[in-house]
Amino acid sequence: MGLGSLFKRNKKDKKEEKVDESHIDIDIGSCDGCEKCVVACSNNVFMLVDETCSVRDHQVCRNCKVCMAICPNDCITVN
Repeated sequence: MGLGSLFKRNKKDKKEEKVDESHIDIDIGSCDGCEKCVVACSNNVFMLVDETCSVRDHQVCRNCKVCMAICPNDCITVN
């Protein structure tokens, strides 16, 4: 029995990371372009277009809901 056999894992031991696809709704009428969600999102999901928030890429959202918490106008809903 070699040293390498101590580090082998069974496939059962590996935890699969499940990423739920999230859906982001933005109330454009209430958005004042404060840019707080753009700065707060660590996954770079949002961008500012014509002084309103827009979603750059839904797929990179990790459903942390920091954007919802930081939005002063409650414009963002993450499902």
